[in-house]
Amino acid sequence: MIVKLAQQDIRRYNRFIWKIVIGGFAIVVLLFVAVGLGLFGPLPSFRDLENPKSNQASEVLSDDGTRPLGSYYWENRSPVTYKELSPNLVHALVATEDTRFYKHSGIDFNRVFTIVLYNMIGKKQGGSTITQQLALNLYSERSHNKAKRFIQKLKEWITAVRLERHYTKEEIITMYFNTVSFGDYNTFGIKMAAQTYFSTTPDKLTPDQAAVLVGMVNAPALFSPIRHPKRSQDRRDFILGRMADEGFLSDGQVTEYRAKPLGLKFHRIDHNEGLAPYFRQTVKDEIRKILKDNGIVKPDGTQYDLDRDGLRIYTTINADMQKYAEEAQATYMRNLQAQFNEQWRGVKLSKSIHNYDLLIRQGMLRSDRYAFLKDQDKTDEDIREDFNTPTSLQLFTWHGKIDTVMKPIDSIVYNKLLLRNAMMSMDPVTGHIKAWVGGINFEHFKYDQVKQGARQVGSTAKPFTYSVAMENGDSPCRQVNNVPDTIYTPGSAPWCPRSGPKETIPGMLTLRQALAHSQNWITAHLMKEIGPVPVMELIKKAGITTQVQPYPSICLGVFDASVFDMTGAYTIFANQGIWTQPTWLLRIEDKNGNVLYTQHTPVKQVLNPQTAYVMTYMLKGVIEEGTGVRLRYKYNLNNPIGGKTGTTNDNSDGWFIGITPQLVTGVWTGCEDRDIHFRSTSQGEGANSALPIFALYMQKVYANPALGIKKNVDFVKPQNGVEIVTDCSVYNQAQTGQPASPAAPDKKLGF
Repeated sequence: MIVKLAQQDIRRYNRFIWKIVIGGFAIVVLLFVAVGLGLFGPLPSFRDLENPKSNQASEVLSDDGTRPLGSYYWENRSPVTYKELSPNLVHALVATEDTRFYKHSGIDFNRVFTIVLYNMIGKKQGGSTITQQLALNLYSERSHNKAKRFIQKLKEWITAVRLERHYTKEEIITMYFNTVSFGDYNTFGIKMAAQTYFSTTPDKLTPDQAAVLVGMVNAPALFSPIRHPKRSQDRRDFILGRMADEGFLSDGQVTEYRAKPLGLKFHRIDHNEGLAPYFRQTVKDEIRKILKDNGIVKPDGTQYDLDRDGLRIYTTINADMQKYAEEAQATYMRNLQAQFNEQWRGVKLSKSIHNYDLLIRQGMLRSDRYAFLKDQDKTDEDIREDFNTPTSLQLFTWHGKIDTVMKPIDSIVYNKLLLRNAMMSMDPVTGHIKAWVGGINFEHFKYDQVKQGARQVGSTAKPFTYSVAMENGDSPCRQVNNVPDTIYTPGSAPWCPRSGPKETIPGMLTLRQALAHSQNWITAHLMKEIGPVPVMELIKKAGITTQVQPYPSICLGVFDASVFDMTGAYTIFANQGIWTQPTWLLRIEDKNGNVLYTQHTPVKQVLNPQTAYVMTYMLKGVIEEGTGVRLRYKYNLNNPIGGKTGTTNDNSDGWFIGITPQLVTGVWTGCEDRDIHFRSTSQGEGANSALPIFALYMQKVYANPALGIKKNVDFVKPQNGVEIVTDCSVYNQAQTGQPASPAAPDKKLGF
């Protein structure tokens, strides 16, 4: 009887247990079905699987389409292909995270049931396969709520199976490395991780380096080689051992690699990194505008996000020429700043600078510190106190950044006395911009002086007046007496420009000599003959977008213009009278290589080709005998080069625009505020403050034959010939029947 009861109890208990097992299994099945039907939230669609979401940086590429200038990103991430992954990376990941990766189909049930055993014998492995981890990386954030995390886990399992059906194992490995985070330095994806921690590329990672990075994938903060080097090294050594266990390394190799230090070559990457940071920042909004204005949207109809959608922006910037331009600026501005500092040494600024108090207050109001304090609801009195309280600050110098303690108001004075500089170089025929240097240091001074800034152009405007004269049939050989010539305009006061005794060459000068030596009185004489309206019209046709009023003084460059516009305007001289719009963009592609936009460059005939050719002859005179002569005697640039220096009132701005048949390059130098400037023309003139940067840049350009910029190429004559007489002996005989008078003495004025 007792046995019978016991057997009944056993059967009852068995039925109960089986009900629990079957019921539990049924519940799990129902949960899977419910999750699969989207009752707990949508799963990725097939389209999503074909286009997995990840915050992918948009790359800005140089003109060869391969060299990156930098990127736009929310998460600093650039994708790689499987071929770009070192086998050491793949081996380290598989050995550590998923040894049966090549055998399962997304879910490793053997792994699920044996995970406890694995941890007991020391083979520390998580419960998720690589594919499941990828599903989490791509489609969800890890929940800390246990119930939500359970549902999330089911979603990951289903997604993992779908991923395995749609992608090969190699593609899954690649997506994993492209999506994983590598710590708190805004480093996402293996390409950025290899560059950040070891200054290399993923295909060159050694086994020990690969082990360090793979060791970070599940806990980047815990195993950071920067924050926790000992912990990172222990993790590396463990992974090397796992690689040996799986047959990827020999025991001898493991011993060798474990004996090595971490060997980091850490280089934190941010938006300041890379070539042409001013260019990249300035054109970012223009790229957005291009996409919006042309109705270019993603397949789902939403707008492209430059920081997240992995676009590839192919630009005209040449990486080598950009590097040469940045180097030329840094080399010379270091020296020029020393000259500037010497002029102001011992000078009381508040007594010497006009509107000193106003300038400093404006600098304070424009500062990031002021904006931050305002956001904190600080009163004006609190802000003044803050700016007059010494604190730790970091300052830019040409010898590197320095950390110091000073009053923030004094740092404004310091920055006001730093010279700024901008430069742009372009192909006059195609319009392609080859180099763009918008300022002296993007980290400290974000304002771009190439496109955003506009400063008075000074004597760089004079060639437009001479061009109108040549267009009207004048000749470079015509002689004009270099004396004051007053212009009377109805409704305006009489105008006659100044010309100091050191700047003036007395007597009769040819127009070529007058332009070469930047003579104000002869330029004004031409303006009196031709009138301001034709000059204004030519300036506007040449692409100057700022306001230019038809006043006689525009012949001396009293209007403001950007380096971008002025450099573009000079293409009319180098390109047979054709203005070619400065162009920085070639095309935009999406992350899959589909072309979204192709740029077309507008061109228009502005000058007669004959006039343009004669102007190249005139501008060569500037270099051969005039204000730009130091290009020859100091920098040994004796090839066909034309150009024009420019210096504005009180030496506030120094300009030089140089032309060759293949390049037009504009350079500007000055302080942030025009009231702060060089105290002498000999140092503040464009020939000293801007021309040398052009010279250093061109020396490097010519030294690189791969660029195709040739020294022995001259400006091309018009097909129909040149009727304007440039041979002064012939011209003088035609005018007077006598040989031309001797040329005026060569005075290297540098104005």
